[in-house]
Amino acid sequence: MLIVENLSYTYTDTKVLDSIHFSLAPGEVLSIVGASGSGKSTLLKAIYGLFDLEQGKISWRGTPVLGPSHNLVPGFAKMKYLAQDFGLMPYMTVEENVGKYLSNLDLRKKRARVQELLEMTLMQDYAKVKPVLLSGGQQQRVGLAQALAQAPEVLLLDEPFSQTDSFLKNNIRQNLFAFVKAHQITTLVATHESQESLGFSDRIMILREGKQLLIDTPKRVYYSQNEYVASLFDLVNKVQVAGQWRLYYPHQLRVVAQSPWQATVEGCYFQGAYYLLVCRTVEGHVYVKHTEKIEKEKKVCLKIES
Repeated sequence: MLIVENLSYTYTDTKVLDSIHFSLAPGEVLSIVGASGSGKSTLLKAIYGLFDLEQGKISWRGTPVLGPSHNLVPGFAKMKYLAQDFGLMPYMTVEENVGKYLSNLDLRKKRARVQELLEMTLMQDYAKVKPVLLSGGQQQRVGLAQALAQAPEVLLLDEPFSQTDSFLKNNIRQNLFAFVKAHQITTLVATHESQESLGFSDRIMILREGKQLLIDTPKRVYYSQNEYVASLFDLVNKVQVAGQWRLYYPHQLRVVAQSPWQATVEGCYFQGAYYLLVCRTVEGHVYVKHTEKIEKEKKVCLKIES
Protein backbone atom coordinates (compact mmCIF):
# COMPACT_ATOMS: atom_id res chain seq x y z
CA MET A 1 0.00 0.00 0.00
CA LEU A 2 1.12 3.55 -0.77
CA ILE A 3 0.73 5.73 2.33
CA VAL A 4 1.15 9.50 2.34
CA GLU A 5 0.98 11.03 5.82
CA ASN A 6 0.67 14.75 6.51
CA LEU A 7 2.92 15.71 3.58
CA SER A 8 4.00 19.36 3.33
CA TYR A 9 6.57 21.03 1.11
CA THR A 10 7.71 24.65 0.85
CA TYR A 11 9.60 26.20 -2.06
CA THR A 12 11.02 29.75 -1.94
CA ASP A 13 8.91 30.60 1.12
CA THR A 14 5.72 29.41 -0.59
CA LYS A 15 3.88 26.39 0.80
CA VAL A 16 3.33 24.33 -2.34
CA LEU A 17 1.85 21.30 -0.54
CA ASP A 18 0.02 21.53 2.77
CA SER A 19 -0.83 18.49 4.91
CA ILE A 20 -1.63 16.00 2.12
CA HIS A 21 -2.75 12.60 3.38
CA PHE A 22 -4.14 9.48 1.68
CA SER A 23 -3.43 5.81 1.03
CA LEU A 24 -3.75 3.68 -2.10
CA ALA A 25 -4.04 -0.07 -2.47
CA PRO A 26 -2.10 -2.02 -5.13
CA GLY A 27 -3.75 -1.51 -8.52
CA GLU A 28 -5.77 1.52 -7.44
CA VAL A 29 -5.92 4.53 -9.78
CA LEU A 30 -5.99 8.03 -8.29
CA SER A 31 -6.45 11.15 -10.40
CA ILE A 32 -5.14 14.41 -8.97
CA VAL A 33 -7.22 17.28 -10.33
CA GLY A 34 -6.85 21.01 -9.84
CA ALA A 35 -6.16 24.29 -11.58
CA SER A 36 -2.67 25.18 -12.82
CA GLY A 37 -0.38 25.87 -9.88
CA SER A 38 -2.43 23.81 -7.43
CA GLY A 39 0.50 21.48 -6.66
CA LYS A 40 -0.35 18.44 -8.79
CA SER A 41 3.09 17.99 -10.38
CA THR A 42 4.89 18.79 -7.12
CA LEU A 43 2.91 16.08 -5.33
CA LEU A 44 3.96 13.46 -7.88
CA LYS A 45 7.61 14.50 -7.57
CA ALA A 46 7.43 14.36 -3.79
CA ILE A 47 5.94 10.85 -3.86
CA TYR A 48 8.68 9.73 -6.26
CA GLY A 49 11.33 10.97 -3.82
CA LEU A 50 12.66 13.99 -5.71
CA PHE A 51 12.30 16.32 -2.71
CA ASP A 52 13.30 16.31 0.93
CA LEU A 53 10.04 16.87 2.75
CA GLU A 54 9.65 19.58 5.34
CA GLN A 55 6.96 17.50 7.05
CA GLY A 56 5.28 14.13 6.64
CA LYS A 57 6.07 10.59 5.53
CA ILE A 58 5.68 8.54 2.36
CA SER A 59 5.96 4.75 2.24
CA TRP A 60 5.33 1.96 -0.23
CA ARG A 61 4.58 -1.47 1.22
CA GLY A 62 6.20 -0.42 4.48
CA THR A 63 9.41 0.94 2.94
CA PRO A 64 9.98 4.69 3.45
CA VAL A 65 10.33 6.83 0.33
CA LEU A 66 13.23 9.20 1.03
CA GLY A 67 14.44 12.33 -0.74
CA PRO A 68 17.74 13.21 -2.46
CA SER A 69 19.66 13.77 0.79
CA HIS A 70 19.33 10.01 1.40
CA ASN A 71 19.89 8.76 -2.17
CA LEU A 72 22.73 9.26 -4.62
CA VAL A 73 20.21 9.00 -7.47
CA PRO A 74 16.83 10.46 -6.42
CA GLY A 75 13.72 8.44 -7.17
CA PHE A 76 12.20 5.36 -5.54
CA ALA A 77 13.23 2.15 -7.31
CA LYS A 78 9.78 0.52 -7.33
CA MET A 79 8.19 3.58 -8.95
CA LYS A 80 8.33 5.15 -12.40
CA TYR A 81 7.63 8.82 -12.99
CA LEU A 82 6.69 10.21 -16.41
CA ALA A 83 7.36 13.93 -16.42
CA GLN A 84 6.10 16.36 -19.05
CA ASP A 85 9.53 16.39 -20.76
CA PHE A 86 9.40 12.56 -21.33
CA GLY A 87 13.17 11.99 -20.83
CA LEU A 88 13.83 10.23 -24.17
CA MET A 89 17.24 9.75 -25.79
CA PRO A 90 16.86 11.64 -29.11
CA TYR A 91 19.23 9.55 -31.22
CA MET A 92 18.05 6.12 -30.12
CA THR A 93 15.10 4.58 -31.96
CA VAL A 94 11.67 4.32 -30.37
CA GLU A 95 12.11 0.61 -29.61
CA GLU A 96 15.59 1.23 -28.19
CA ASN A 97 14.22 3.92 -25.88
CA VAL A 98 11.42 1.67 -24.64
CA GLY A 99 13.76 -1.27 -24.05
CA LYS A 100 16.89 0.51 -22.86
CA TYR A 101 16.50 -0.50 -19.21
CA LEU A 102 15.45 -4.10 -19.95
CA SER A 103 17.84 -7.02 -19.59
CA ASN A 104 19.48 -8.46 -22.72
CA LEU A 105 19.75 -11.95 -21.21
CA ASP A 106 16.53 -13.00 -22.94
CA LEU A 107 16.27 -10.98 -26.16
CA ARG A 108 13.08 -12.72 -27.28
CA LYS A 109 11.35 -11.75 -24.04
CA LYS A 110 12.70 -8.20 -24.33
CA ARG A 111 11.45 -7.80 -27.91
CA ALA A 112 8.02 -9.17 -26.93
CA ARG A 113 7.79 -6.75 -24.02
CA VAL A 114 8.74 -3.76 -26.18
CA GLN A 115 6.27 -4.79 -28.90
CA GLU A 116 3.45 -5.18 -26.36
CA LEU A 117 4.01 -1.68 -25.01
CA LEU A 118 4.33 -0.11 -28.45
CA GLU A 119 1.02 -1.69 -29.46
CA MET A 120 -0.61 -0.49 -26.24
CA THR A 121 0.45 3.10 -26.99
CA LEU A 122 -0.29 2.75 -30.75
CA MET A 123 3.38 3.38 -31.61
CA GLN A 124 4.23 0.02 -33.21
CA ASP A 125 4.59 1.58 -36.68
CA TYR A 126 7.32 3.91 -35.39
CA ALA A 127 9.59 1.32 -33.75
CA LYS A 128 12.60 2.17 -35.96
CA VAL A 129 12.08 5.95 -35.87
CA LYS A 130 14.12 8.28 -33.67
CA PRO A 131 12.29 10.61 -31.26
CA VAL A 132 13.76 13.72 -32.90
CA LEU A 133 11.54 12.92 -35.90
CA LEU A 134 8.37 12.44 -33.85
CA SER A 135 5.71 14.92 -32.81
CA GLY A 136 5.32 15.92 -29.17
CA GLY A 137 2.31 13.64 -28.79
CA GLN A 138 4.18 10.67 -30.24
CA GLN A 139 7.14 11.31 -27.94
CA GLN A 140 4.74 11.38 -25.02
CA ARG A 141 3.43 7.93 -25.95
CA VAL A 142 6.98 6.56 -26.21
CA GLY A 143 7.73 7.99 -22.77
CA LEU A 144 4.67 6.22 -21.40
CA ALA A 145 5.77 2.90 -22.91
CA GLN A 146 9.27 3.38 -21.49
CA ALA A 147 7.88 4.08 -18.01
CA LEU A 148 5.90 0.82 -18.11
CA ALA A 149 8.71 -1.30 -19.55
CA GLN A 150 10.28 -2.21 -16.21
CA ALA A 151 6.94 -3.23 -14.67
CA PRO A 152 6.82 -0.60 -11.91
CA GLU A 153 4.72 -1.21 -8.83
CA VAL A 154 3.73 2.47 -8.74
CA LEU A 155 3.27 4.65 -11.83
CA LEU A 156 3.28 8.45 -11.55
CA LEU A 157 1.97 10.25 -14.64
CA ASP A 158 2.10 14.02 -15.10
CA GLU A 159 -0.45 15.10 -17.74
CA PRO A 160 0.13 11.86 -19.73
CA PHE A 161 -2.26 12.75 -22.58
CA SER A 162 -1.69 16.50 -22.83
CA GLN A 163 -0.08 16.31 -26.29
CA THR A 164 -1.95 13.31 -27.66
CA ASP A 165 -4.40 13.89 -30.52
CA SER A 166 -8.04 13.67 -29.48
CA PHE A 167 -8.89 10.88 -31.94
CA LEU A 168 -6.17 8.66 -30.40
CA LYS A 169 -6.55 9.68 -26.78
CA ASN A 170 -9.54 7.51 -25.89
CA ASN A 171 -8.01 4.31 -27.28
CA ILE A 172 -4.66 4.90 -25.58
CA ARG A 173 -6.33 5.80 -22.30
CA GLN A 174 -8.42 2.62 -22.38
CA ASN A 175 -5.35 0.52 -23.22
CA LEU A 176 -3.29 2.09 -20.45
CA PHE A 177 -5.79 1.67 -17.65
CA ALA A 178 -6.69 -1.87 -18.71
CA PHE A 179 -2.93 -2.60 -18.55
CA VAL A 180 -2.35 -1.11 -15.09
CA LYS A 181 -5.41 -2.91 -13.72
CA ALA A 182 -4.32 -6.23 -15.21
CA HIS A 183 -0.83 -5.83 -13.72
CA GLN A 184 -2.03 -4.32 -10.41
CA ILE A 185 0.08 -1.17 -10.85
CA THR A 186 -0.88 1.57 -8.41
CA THR A 187 -1.26 4.67 -10.59
CA LEU A 188 -1.41 8.38 -9.82
CA VAL A 189 -2.33 10.76 -12.64
CA ALA A 190 -1.95 14.54 -12.39
CA THR A 191 -4.38 15.95 -14.93
CA HIS A 192 -6.35 19.04 -15.89
CA GLU A 193 -8.72 16.83 -17.94
CA SER A 194 -11.19 16.52 -15.09
CA GLN A 195 -14.08 15.15 -17.17
CA GLU A 196 -11.93 12.37 -18.61
CA SER A 197 -10.66 11.39 -15.15
CA LEU A 198 -14.17 10.32 -14.12
CA GLY A 199 -14.16 7.22 -16.29
CA PHE A 200 -10.84 5.64 -15.36
CA SER A 201 -10.23 6.66 -11.74
CA ASP A 202 -11.04 4.66 -8.63
CA ARG A 203 -10.77 7.88 -6.67
CA ILE A 204 -10.18 11.55 -7.44
CA MET A 205 -8.28 14.05 -5.31
CA ILE A 206 -8.99 17.76 -5.66
CA LEU A 207 -6.09 20.12 -4.93
CA ARG A 208 -6.39 23.87 -4.51
CA GLU A 209 -3.35 26.01 -3.73
CA GLY A 210 -1.54 22.98 -2.33
CA LYS A 211 -4.38 21.89 -0.06
CA GLN A 212 -6.35 18.67 -0.37
CA LEU A 213 -9.99 19.73 -0.62
CA LEU A 214 -11.50 16.34 -1.26
CA ILE A 215 -10.65 12.73 -2.09
CA ASP A 216 -13.50 10.38 -2.95
CA THR A 217 -15.07 8.25 -5.67
CA PRO A 218 -15.57 9.95 -9.07
CA LYS A 219 -19.35 10.10 -8.64
CA ARG A 220 -19.19 11.72 -5.22
CA VAL A 221 -16.57 14.21 -6.34
CA TYR A 222 -18.54 15.09 -9.47
CA TYR A 223 -21.74 15.77 -7.52
CA SER A 224 -19.99 17.65 -4.72
CA GLN A 225 -21.78 20.76 -3.48
CA ASN A 226 -18.44 22.58 -3.24
CA GLU A 227 -18.61 25.23 -5.97
CA TYR A 228 -14.88 25.15 -6.76
CA VAL A 229 -14.88 21.36 -7.08
CA ALA A 230 -17.97 21.31 -9.30
CA SER A 231 -16.58 24.08 -11.52
CA LEU A 232 -13.61 21.87 -12.44
CA PHE A 233 -15.97 19.49 -14.24
CA ASP A 234 -18.49 21.73 -15.99
CA LEU A 235 -20.37 25.00 -15.90
CA VAL A 236 -22.22 25.31 -12.60
CA ASN A 237 -25.67 26.70 -11.85
CA LYS A 238 -26.39 27.97 -8.35
CA VAL A 239 -30.12 27.60 -7.77
CA GLN A 240 -32.24 28.23 -4.68
CA VAL A 241 -34.43 25.22 -3.85
CA ALA A 242 -36.71 25.16 -0.79
CA GLY A 243 -34.79 28.05 0.72
CA GLN A 244 -31.36 26.47 0.18
CA TRP A 245 -28.78 27.19 -2.51
CA ARG A 246 -27.84 24.08 -4.50
CA LEU A 247 -25.42 23.43 -7.36
CA TYR A 248 -26.58 21.90 -10.64
CA TYR A 249 -24.81 21.17 -13.90
CA PRO A 250 -26.39 22.23 -17.22
CA HIS A 251 -27.56 18.67 -17.96
CA GLN A 252 -29.56 18.68 -14.71
CA LEU A 253 -31.83 21.48 -15.93
CA ARG A 254 -34.52 20.89 -18.57
CA VAL A 255 -36.68 23.02 -20.82
CA VAL A 256 -40.30 21.93 -20.27
CA ALA A 257 -43.70 22.95 -21.59
CA GLN A 258 -44.99 24.34 -18.29
CA SER A 259 -43.28 25.33 -15.05
CA PRO A 260 -43.39 28.22 -12.58
CA TRP A 261 -39.66 28.71 -13.19
CA GLN A 262 -39.45 30.94 -16.26
CA ALA A 263 -36.44 32.28 -18.16
CA THR A 264 -35.43 34.17 -21.29
CA VAL A 265 -32.91 32.66 -23.70
CA GLU A 266 -29.96 35.03 -24.14
CA GLY A 267 -27.71 32.68 -26.09
CA CYS A 268 -27.83 29.32 -27.86
CA TYR A 269 -24.57 27.58 -28.76
CA PHE A 270 -24.19 24.38 -30.80
CA GLN A 271 -21.95 21.90 -28.94
CA GLY A 272 -22.21 18.88 -31.22
CA ALA A 273 -24.41 16.49 -29.23
CA TYR A 274 -26.51 19.28 -27.75
CA TYR A 275 -27.16 23.03 -27.63
CA LEU A 276 -26.00 25.05 -24.64
CA LEU A 277 -28.57 27.64 -23.62
CA VAL A 278 -27.69 30.71 -21.58
CA CYS A 279 -30.90 31.74 -19.86
CA ARG A 280 -31.78 34.76 -17.75
CA THR A 281 -34.00 34.19 -14.73
CA VAL A 282 -35.06 36.48 -11.88
CA GLU A 283 -32.24 34.98 -9.79
CA GLY A 284 -29.57 35.40 -12.44
CA HIS A 285 -28.16 33.43 -15.36
CA VAL A 286 -28.27 29.64 -15.73
CA TYR A 287 -26.87 27.22 -18.30
CA VAL A 288 -29.06 24.48 -19.76
CA LYS A 289 -28.30 21.61 -22.14
CA HIS A 290 -31.03 21.18 -24.74
CA THR A 291 -31.60 18.98 -27.78
CA GLU A 292 -32.82 21.73 -30.14
CA LYS A 293 -31.89 25.25 -31.12
CA ILE A 294 -33.91 28.00 -29.45
CA GLU A 295 -33.91 31.57 -30.72
CA LYS A 296 -32.64 34.41 -28.57
CA GLU A 297 -35.18 36.29 -26.44
CA LYS A 298 -37.61 33.38 -26.47
CA LYS A 299 -39.36 32.68 -23.17
CA VAL A 300 -38.94 29.15 -21.80
CA CYS A 301 -39.92 27.19 -18.72
CA LEU A 302 -37.24 25.33 -16.76
CA LYS A 303 -37.25 22.38 -14.42
CA ILE A 304 -34.60 20.66 -12.32
CA GLU A 305 -34.11 17.07 -13.46
CA SER A 306 -34.97 14.74 -10.60
